[in-house]
Amino acid sequence: METERIAMSQRERDRLRVLHEVKQKQLTQVEAARRLKVSDRHVRRMLIRVGERGDGGIVHQLRGRPSNRKLAARLEQKILARVRHRYADFGPTLAAEHLAKDGLPVSRETLRKWMIQESFWRPRRQRVKAVHVWRERRAGFGELVMQDSSPFRWLEDRGPACQLIALIDDATSRIWARLAEHDSTEENLRTLGGWLRRYGRPVAHYTDRNSIFRPTGPAALAEQLRGDPARTQFGRALNELGIEWIAAHSPQAKGRIERLFETLQDRLVKEMRLAEIDTIEAANQFLELRFIPEWERHFSVAPRHPRNAHRRLGPEHRLEEILSVRAARQVAQDHTVSWEGNRWGVPRDQVRAGLRGAHVEIERRLDGSHWLRFHGRYLRLQHCPEPPPRPASPSGLRPPGLAAKKNIQPKPKYIPPPQHPWRTFLYGRKPDISTLR
Repeated sequence: METERIAMSQRERDRLRVLHEVKQKQLTQVEAARRLKVSDRHVRRMLIRVGERGDGGIVHQLRGRPSNRKLAARLEQKILARVRHRYADFGPTLAAEHLAKDGLPVSRETLRKWMIQESFWRPRRQRVKAVHVWRERRAGFGELVMQDSSPFRWLEDRGPACQLIALIDDATSRIWARLAEHDSTEENLRTLGGWLRRYGRPVAHYTDRNSIFRPTGPAALAEQLRGDPARTQFGRALNELGIEWIAAHSPQAKGRIERLFETLQDRLVKEMRLAEIDTIEAANQFLELRFIPEWERHFSVAPRHPRNAHRRLGPEHRLEEILSVRAARQVAQDHTVSWEGNRWGVPRDQVRAGLRGAHVEIERRLDGSHWLRFHGRYLRLQHCPEPPPRPASPSGLRPPGLAAKKNIQPKPKYIPPPQHPWRTFLYGRKPDISTLR
Protein backbone atom coordinates (compact mmCIF):
# COMPACT_ATOMS: atom_id res chain seq x y z
CA MET A 1 0.00 0.00 0.00
CA GLU A 2 1.40 3.36 -1.04
CA THR A 3 2.10 5.79 1.76
CA GLU A 4 -0.07 8.94 1.66
CA ARG A 5 1.84 12.20 1.18
CA ILE A 6 0.55 15.30 2.90
CA ALA A 7 1.88 18.75 1.90
CA MET A 8 2.39 20.93 4.96
CA SER A 9 3.89 24.29 5.65
CA GLN A 10 6.57 24.78 8.28
CA ARG A 11 4.03 26.29 10.62
CA GLU A 12 1.75 23.29 10.30
CA ARG A 13 4.64 20.88 10.91
CA ASP A 14 5.57 22.78 14.09
CA ARG A 15 1.99 22.60 15.31
CA LEU A 16 1.77 18.87 14.58
CA ARG A 17 4.93 18.17 16.56
CA VAL A 18 3.57 20.06 19.59
CA LEU A 19 0.25 18.21 19.34
CA HIS A 20 2.07 14.83 19.29
CA GLU A 21 3.87 15.88 22.48
CA VAL A 22 0.49 16.66 24.06
CA LYS A 23 -0.91 13.26 23.01
CA GLN A 24 2.14 11.53 24.51
CA LYS A 25 1.56 13.35 27.81
CA GLN A 26 4.88 15.20 27.46
CA LEU A 27 3.18 18.61 27.35
CA THR A 28 -0.01 20.01 28.82
CA GLN A 29 -2.64 21.72 26.72
CA VAL A 30 -2.04 25.05 28.48
CA GLU A 31 1.72 24.88 27.82
CA ALA A 32 1.06 23.90 24.19
CA ALA A 33 -1.30 26.86 23.78
CA ARG A 34 1.37 29.19 25.17
CA ARG A 35 4.00 27.80 22.80
CA LEU A 36 1.72 27.98 19.74
CA LYS A 37 0.34 31.40 20.80
CA VAL A 38 -3.27 30.21 20.60
CA SER A 39 -5.94 29.50 23.17
CA ASP A 40 -6.09 26.12 24.97
CA ARG A 41 -9.59 25.72 23.52
CA HIS A 42 -8.15 25.87 20.01
CA VAL A 43 -5.53 23.27 21.02
CA ARG A 44 -8.36 20.89 21.96
CA ARG A 45 -10.08 21.49 18.61
CA MET A 46 -6.86 20.65 16.74
CA LEU A 47 -6.41 17.50 18.84
CA ILE A 48 -9.93 16.35 17.91
CA ARG A 49 -9.29 16.94 14.16
CA VAL A 50 -5.97 15.06 14.30
CA GLY A 51 -7.68 12.18 16.14
CA GLU A 52 -10.44 11.98 13.51
CA ARG A 53 -8.46 12.60 10.28
CA GLY A 54 -4.90 11.81 11.21
CA ASP A 55 -2.01 14.17 10.57
CA GLY A 56 -3.91 15.68 7.65
CA GLY A 57 -6.35 17.21 10.11
CA ILE A 58 -3.84 19.96 10.89
CA VAL A 59 -4.00 21.23 7.28
CA HIS A 60 -6.40 24.11 6.69
CA GLN A 61 -9.67 22.88 5.19
CA LEU A 62 -9.80 25.62 2.55
CA ARG A 63 -6.48 24.68 0.98
CA GLY A 64 -6.93 24.18 -2.77
CA ARG A 65 -10.42 25.72 -2.70
CA PRO A 66 -11.33 29.26 -3.76
CA SER A 67 -11.70 31.75 -0.93
CA ASN A 68 -15.18 32.51 0.32
CA ARG A 69 -14.32 36.22 0.08
CA LYS A 70 -13.06 36.07 -3.49
CA LEU A 71 -14.50 38.76 -5.75
CA ALA A 72 -16.77 37.66 -8.57
CA ALA A 73 -15.11 36.97 -11.91
CA ARG A 74 -17.52 39.38 -13.62
CA LEU A 75 -16.41 42.22 -11.32
CA GLU A 76 -12.76 41.35 -11.94
CA GLN A 77 -13.21 41.57 -15.71
CA LYS A 78 -15.08 44.85 -15.38
CA ILE A 79 -12.33 46.39 -13.25
CA LEU A 80 -9.57 45.18 -15.57
CA ALA A 81 -11.42 46.59 -18.58
CA ARG A 82 -11.63 49.95 -16.80
CA VAL A 83 -7.93 49.85 -15.99
CA ARG A 84 -7.07 48.88 -19.56
CA HIS A 85 -9.13 51.75 -20.96
CA ARG A 86 -8.10 54.59 -18.62
CA TYR A 87 -5.50 53.61 -16.01
CA ALA A 88 -3.15 51.32 -17.93
CA ASP A 89 0.03 53.13 -16.82
CA PHE A 90 -1.16 53.83 -13.26
CA GLY A 91 0.33 52.14 -10.23
CA PRO A 92 -1.91 49.84 -8.16
CA THR A 93 -2.33 52.35 -5.33
CA LEU A 94 -3.30 55.29 -7.55
CA ALA A 95 -5.49 53.11 -9.78
CA ALA A 96 -7.34 51.72 -6.74
CA GLU A 97 -8.08 55.27 -5.53
CA HIS A 98 -9.56 56.29 -8.88
CA LEU A 99 -11.51 53.05 -9.23
CA ALA A 100 -13.11 53.77 -5.86
CA LYS A 101 -14.18 57.19 -7.18
CA ASP A 102 -15.67 55.43 -10.21
CA GLY A 103 -17.74 53.15 -7.99
CA LEU A 104 -15.49 50.07 -8.35
CA PRO A 105 -13.88 49.60 -4.93
CA VAL A 106 -11.06 47.06 -4.78
CA SER A 107 -8.12 46.67 -2.44
CA ARG A 108 -4.68 47.74 -3.55
CA GLU A 109 -3.12 44.28 -3.16
CA THR A 110 -5.90 42.52 -5.05
CA LEU A 111 -5.63 45.01 -7.89
CA ARG A 112 -1.85 44.66 -7.84
CA LYS A 113 -2.12 40.88 -8.37
CA TRP A 114 -4.59 41.33 -11.21
CA MET A 115 -2.44 43.98 -12.91
CA ILE A 116 0.65 41.77 -12.68
CA GLN A 117 -1.26 38.87 -14.25
CA GLU A 118 -2.45 41.10 -17.09
CA SER A 119 1.03 42.68 -17.54
CA PHE A 120 -0.25 46.14 -16.62
CA TRP A 121 2.21 46.38 -13.76
CA ARG A 122 5.71 45.04 -13.32
CA PRO A 123 7.01 44.52 -9.78
CA ARG A 124 10.04 46.62 -9.02
CA ARG A 125 13.31 44.93 -8.30
CA GLN A 126 14.85 45.66 -4.95
CA ARG A 127 18.12 47.43 -5.68
CA VAL A 128 21.04 47.37 -3.29
CA LYS A 129 21.47 50.95 -2.13
CA ALA A 130 24.21 52.66 -0.24
CA VAL A 131 23.78 52.74 3.51
CA HIS A 132 22.77 56.14 4.87
CA VAL A 133 22.10 56.99 8.49
CA TRP A 134 18.43 57.45 9.22
CA ARG A 135 17.46 60.90 10.44
CA GLU A 136 14.42 61.49 12.61
CA ARG A 137 11.88 64.06 11.52
CA ARG A 138 11.88 67.43 13.19
CA ALA A 139 9.52 67.67 16.14
CA GLY A 140 7.35 70.64 15.17
CA PHE A 141 5.71 72.05 12.07
CA GLY A 142 7.89 74.81 10.63
CA GLU A 143 11.19 73.84 12.24
CA LEU A 144 12.68 72.81 8.88
CA VAL A 145 11.36 73.37 5.35
CA MET A 146 13.05 71.85 2.27
CA GLN A 147 12.98 73.44 -1.17
CA ASP A 148 14.06 72.10 -4.54
CA SER A 149 13.01 71.99 -8.20
CA SER A 150 12.44 69.15 -10.66
CA PRO A 151 12.59 69.41 -14.48
CA PHE A 152 10.11 66.99 -16.01
CA ARG A 153 7.45 66.73 -18.70
CA TRP A 154 4.77 67.57 -16.16
CA LEU A 155 2.20 68.40 -18.85
CA GLU A 156 3.44 65.58 -21.11
CA ASP A 157 2.79 66.50 -24.75
CA ARG A 158 -0.19 68.74 -24.01
CA GLY A 159 1.83 71.77 -22.86
CA PRO A 160 5.30 73.26 -22.65
CA ALA A 161 8.21 71.80 -20.72
CA CYS A 162 8.37 73.31 -17.24
CA GLN A 163 9.90 73.03 -13.78
CA LEU A 164 8.13 72.13 -10.56
CA ILE A 165 9.42 74.16 -7.61
CA ALA A 166 8.25 72.63 -4.33
CA LEU A 167 8.61 73.05 -0.58
CA ILE A 168 7.93 70.32 2.00
CA ASP A 169 7.87 70.51 5.78
CA ASP A 170 10.13 67.96 7.41
CA ALA A 171 7.87 67.27 10.40
CA THR A 172 4.46 66.95 8.72
CA SER A 173 5.13 66.46 4.95
CA ARG A 174 2.88 69.40 4.11
CA ILE A 175 3.80 70.78 0.71
CA TRP A 176 3.54 73.88 -1.45
CA ALA A 177 4.45 73.82 -5.13
CA ARG A 178 4.28 75.82 -8.35
CA LEU A 179 5.03 75.13 -11.99
CA ALA A 180 7.28 77.59 -13.80
CA GLU A 181 8.92 77.78 -17.19
CA HIS A 182 12.41 78.26 -15.73
CA ASP A 183 14.17 77.47 -12.47
CA SER A 184 15.19 81.08 -11.81
CA THR A 185 15.77 83.19 -8.73
CA GLU A 186 12.49 85.05 -9.24
CA GLU A 187 10.44 81.83 -9.51
CA ASN A 188 12.06 80.37 -6.39
CA LEU A 189 11.35 83.60 -4.50
CA ARG A 190 7.75 83.57 -5.74
CA THR A 191 7.28 79.98 -4.52
CA LEU A 192 8.82 80.85 -1.16
CA GLY A 193 6.41 83.79 -0.92
CA GLY A 194 3.47 81.42 -1.30
CA TRP A 195 4.66 79.40 1.70
CA LEU A 196 5.31 82.54 3.78
CA ARG A 197 1.84 83.97 3.15
CA ARG A 198 0.24 80.59 3.86
CA TYR A 199 2.06 79.55 7.04
CA GLY A 200 4.56 82.23 8.13
CA ARG A 201 8.34 82.25 8.56
CA PRO A 202 9.93 78.83 9.25
CA VAL A 203 12.93 78.46 11.52
CA ALA A 204 15.31 76.92 8.95
CA HIS A 205 15.33 76.51 5.18
CA TYR A 206 17.07 73.48 3.61
CA THR A 207 18.22 73.57 -0.02
CA ASP A 208 20.92 72.12 -2.22
CA ARG A 209 24.09 73.99 -3.22
CA ASN A 210 22.71 75.39 -6.46
CA SER A 211 23.96 78.81 -7.52
CA ILE A 212 20.48 80.21 -6.79
CA PHE A 213 21.05 79.52 -3.08
CA ARG A 214 24.84 79.37 -2.70
CA PRO A 215 27.12 82.19 -3.96
CA THR A 216 29.78 81.20 -6.45
CA GLY A 217 32.03 84.25 -6.07
CA PRO A 218 33.36 86.56 -3.36
CA ALA A 219 31.22 89.17 -1.67
CA ALA A 220 30.91 92.64 -3.17
CA LEU A 221 33.29 95.32 -1.95
CA ALA A 222 30.58 97.11 0.04
CA GLU A 223 29.62 93.83 1.76
CA GLN A 224 33.25 93.08 2.55
CA LEU A 225 33.67 96.52 4.14
CA ARG A 226 30.59 95.91 6.28
CA GLY A 227 31.85 92.42 7.21
CA ASP A 228 28.87 90.64 5.61
CA PRO A 229 29.37 87.22 3.98
CA ALA A 230 28.66 86.64 0.32
CA ARG A 231 24.98 85.88 -0.32
CA THR A 232 22.78 85.27 -3.32
CA GLN A 233 19.52 87.13 -3.82
CA PHE A 234 17.70 84.18 -2.23
CA GLY A 235 20.12 84.06 0.69
CA ARG A 236 19.76 87.79 1.25
CA ALA A 237 15.96 87.42 1.38
CA LEU A 238 16.24 84.60 3.96
CA ASN A 239 18.60 86.72 6.05
CA GLU A 240 16.19 89.68 6.06
CA LEU A 241 13.36 87.34 7.08
CA GLY A 242 15.42 85.87 9.94
CA ILE A 243 15.40 82.34 8.47
CA GLU A 244 18.45 80.10 8.86
CA TRP A 245 19.79 78.63 5.61
CA ILE A 246 21.14 75.05 5.63
CA ALA A 247 22.88 73.61 2.56
CA ALA A 248 22.73 69.92 1.71
CA HIS A 249 26.00 68.21 0.85
CA SER A 250 24.48 65.28 -1.07
CA PRO A 251 21.19 64.31 -2.76
CA GLN A 252 20.58 61.73 -0.02
CA ALA A 253 20.66 64.49 2.59
CA LYS A 254 17.44 65.94 1.15
CA GLY A 255 15.82 62.57 0.58
CA ARG A 256 12.37 63.69 1.72
CA ILE A 257 11.89 66.17 -1.10
CA GLU A 258 13.58 63.83 -3.58
CA ARG A 259 11.01 61.16 -2.71
CA LEU A 260 8.30 63.81 -3.01
CA PHE A 261 9.29 64.48 -6.62
CA GLU A 262 9.35 60.76 -7.34
CA THR A 263 5.77 60.48 -6.10
CA LEU A 264 4.59 63.63 -7.88
CA GLN A 265 6.08 62.52 -11.18
CA ASP A 266 3.72 59.56 -10.96
CA ARG A 267 0.61 60.99 -9.31
CA LEU A 268 0.53 64.64 -10.36
CA VAL A 269 1.20 63.91 -14.03
CA LYS A 270 -1.68 61.43 -14.22
CA GLU A 271 -4.06 63.63 -12.23
CA MET A 272 -3.45 66.56 -14.60
CA ARG A 273 -3.91 64.22 -17.55
CA LEU A 274 -7.34 63.17 -16.28
CA ALA A 275 -8.21 66.84 -15.68
CA GLU A 276 -7.06 67.69 -19.25
CA ILE A 277 -4.76 70.49 -18.08
CA ASP A 278 -2.51 71.88 -20.82
CA THR A 279 -1.22 75.25 -19.53
CA ILE A 280 1.02 76.28 -16.66
CA GLU A 281 -1.58 78.72 -15.31
CA ALA A 282 -4.29 76.04 -15.16
CA ALA A 283 -1.80 73.60 -13.59
CA ASN A 284 -0.93 76.03 -10.79
CA GLN A 285 -4.61 76.62 -10.09
CA PHE A 286 -5.19 72.85 -10.02
CA LEU A 287 -2.27 72.42 -7.62
CA GLU A 288 -3.51 75.06 -5.19
CA LEU A 289 -7.22 74.24 -5.17
CA ARG A 290 -7.38 70.47 -5.66
CA PHE A 291 -4.13 68.53 -5.55
CA ILE A 292 -2.36 70.03 -2.51
CA PRO A 293 -5.44 69.80 -0.20
CA GLU A 294 -5.93 66.19 -1.33
CA TRP A 295 -2.25 65.46 -0.72
CA GLU A 296 -2.36 66.85 2.83
CA ARG A 297 -5.38 64.68 3.67
CA HIS A 298 -3.66 61.50 2.45
CA PHE A 299 0.06 61.93 3.11
CA SER A 300 0.64 64.54 5.81
CA VAL A 301 1.46 63.23 9.29
CA ALA A 302 0.96 64.62 12.76
CA PRO A 303 4.11 66.18 14.29
CA ARG A 304 5.54 64.89 17.52
CA HIS A 305 5.08 68.32 19.08
CA PRO A 306 1.80 70.20 18.48
CA ARG A 307 3.52 73.60 18.62
CA ASN A 308 3.68 75.50 15.34
CA ALA A 309 7.23 76.82 14.97
CA HIS A 310 6.33 79.28 12.21
CA ARG A 311 6.65 82.95 13.12
CA ARG A 312 4.30 85.65 11.98
CA LEU A 313 5.18 88.18 9.33
CA GLY A 314 5.62 91.53 11.05
CA PRO A 315 5.03 94.99 9.57
CA GLU A 316 8.77 95.23 8.90
CA HIS A 317 8.63 92.16 6.65
CA ARG A 318 7.39 93.70 3.41
CA LEU A 319 7.50 90.69 1.13
CA GLU A 320 7.23 92.74 -2.05
CA GLU A 321 10.52 94.44 -1.08
CA ILE A 322 12.33 91.44 0.45
CA LEU A 323 11.42 88.95 -2.29
CA SER A 324 13.09 90.94 -5.04
CA VAL A 325 16.31 91.10 -7.05
CA ARG A 326 18.66 93.96 -6.15
CA ALA A 327 21.86 95.43 -7.58
CA ALA A 328 24.14 98.28 -6.51
CA ARG A 329 24.41 101.15 -9.01
CA GLN A 330 25.54 104.77 -9.26
CA VAL A 331 23.12 107.44 -10.45
CA ALA A 332 24.27 109.27 -13.56
CA GLN A 333 24.18 113.03 -14.02
CA ASP A 334 20.82 112.79 -15.78
CA HIS A 335 19.28 110.87 -12.84
CA THR A 336 19.34 107.52 -14.63
CA VAL A 337 20.81 104.10 -13.79
CA SER A 338 21.79 101.27 -16.11
CA TRP A 339 20.97 97.62 -15.42
CA GLU A 340 21.14 94.60 -17.71
CA GLY A 341 21.43 96.70 -20.85
CA ASN A 342 18.49 99.00 -20.01
CA ARG A 343 18.35 102.55 -18.70
CA TRP A 344 15.95 103.50 -15.92
CA GLY A 345 15.20 107.05 -14.92
CA VAL A 346 13.78 108.76 -11.85
CA PRO A 347 10.67 110.85 -12.63
CA ARG A 348 11.13 114.60 -12.23
CA ASP A 349 8.67 114.85 -9.34
CA GLN A 350 10.64 112.25 -7.32
CA VAL A 351 14.14 113.68 -7.72
CA ARG A 352 15.78 114.28 -4.33
CA ALA A 353 18.72 116.38 -3.28
CA GLY A 354 22.01 114.49 -3.44
CA LEU A 355 20.64 111.85 -5.79
CA ARG A 356 22.94 112.75 -8.67
CA GLY A 357 26.10 110.63 -8.47
CA ALA A 358 24.89 108.76 -5.36
CA HIS A 359 25.48 105.05 -4.80
CA VAL A 360 22.05 103.39 -4.60
CA GLU A 361 20.30 100.03 -4.97
CA ILE A 362 18.03 99.26 -7.87
CA GLU A 363 15.33 96.71 -7.11
CA ARG A 364 13.26 94.55 -9.47
CA ARG A 365 10.19 93.15 -7.76
CA LEU A 366 8.24 90.05 -8.67
CA ASP A 367 5.45 92.09 -10.27
CA GLY A 368 7.96 93.47 -12.81
CA SER A 369 8.22 97.00 -11.36
CA HIS A 370 11.60 98.66 -10.76
CA TRP A 371 12.44 100.81 -7.75
CA LEU A 372 15.44 102.81 -6.59
CA ARG A 373 16.36 102.70 -2.91
CA PHE A 374 17.92 105.96 -1.69
CA HIS A 375 18.43 106.84 2.01
CA GLY A 376 15.75 104.34 3.11
CA ARG A 377 13.16 105.65 0.64
CA TYR A 378 11.88 104.01 -2.53
CA LEU A 379 11.65 105.98 -5.76
CA ARG A 380 9.78 104.41 -8.64
CA LEU A 381 11.78 104.04 -11.83
CA GLN A 382 10.53 104.34 -15.37
CA HIS A 383 12.12 102.78 -18.41
CA CYS A 384 14.01 105.17 -20.64
CA PRO A 385 13.53 104.39 -24.33
CA GLU A 386 16.59 103.88 -26.44
CA PRO A 387 17.60 106.88 -28.61
CA PRO A 388 16.58 106.50 -32.26
CA PRO A 389 19.42 105.27 -34.47
CA ARG A 390 21.12 107.78 -36.76
CA PRO A 391 19.79 107.64 -40.30
CA ALA A 392 22.20 105.93 -42.67
CA SER A 393 23.47 107.99 -45.60
CA PRO A 394 22.15 106.99 -49.03
CA SER A 395 24.50 104.78 -51.00
CA GLY A 396 26.81 106.64 -53.42
CA LEU A 397 26.46 110.04 -51.65
CA ARG A 398 29.08 111.68 -49.47
CA PRO A 399 28.41 113.94 -46.50
CA PRO A 400 28.16 117.63 -47.48
CA GLY A 401 31.55 118.52 -46.01
CA LEU A 402 33.40 115.94 -48.07
CA ALA A 403 31.85 116.77 -51.43
CA ALA A 404 34.23 119.73 -52.06
CA LYS A 405 37.30 117.69 -51.03
CA LYS A 406 36.69 114.94 -53.51
CA ASN A 407 39.98 115.48 -55.48
CA ILE A 408 42.27 116.08 -52.49
CA GLN A 409 45.00 113.48 -52.21
CA PRO A 410 45.88 112.04 -48.79
CA LYS A 411 48.80 113.72 -47.03
CA PRO A 412 52.06 111.75 -47.63
CA LYS A 413 53.98 110.32 -44.72
CA TYR A 414 56.69 112.68 -43.46
CA ILE A 415 60.27 111.28 -43.51
CA PRO A 416 62.88 113.40 -41.63
CA PRO A 417 66.08 114.33 -43.65
CA PRO A 418 69.48 112.91 -42.65
CA GLN A 419 70.60 116.15 -40.97
CA HIS A 420 67.44 116.50 -38.92
CA PRO A 421 68.17 117.03 -35.18
CA TRP A 422 66.05 113.98 -34.43
CA ARG A 423 68.59 111.89 -36.36
CA THR A 424 71.85 113.65 -35.32
CA PHE A 425 71.25 114.11 -31.59
CA LEU A 426 73.31 111.70 -29.51
CA TYR A 427 71.92 110.94 -26.08
CA GLY A 428 74.58 111.03 -23.35
CA ARG A 429 77.52 111.95 -25.71
CA LYS A 430 78.99 115.17 -26.93
CA PRO A 431 78.41 115.83 -30.61
CA ASP A 432 81.35 115.94 -33.07
CA ILE A 433 81.69 119.60 -34.04
CA SER A 434 83.48 118.80 -37.30
CA THR A 435 80.52 116.94 -38.62
CA LEU A 436 78.25 119.88 -38.00
CA ARG A 437 80.28 122.37 -40.09
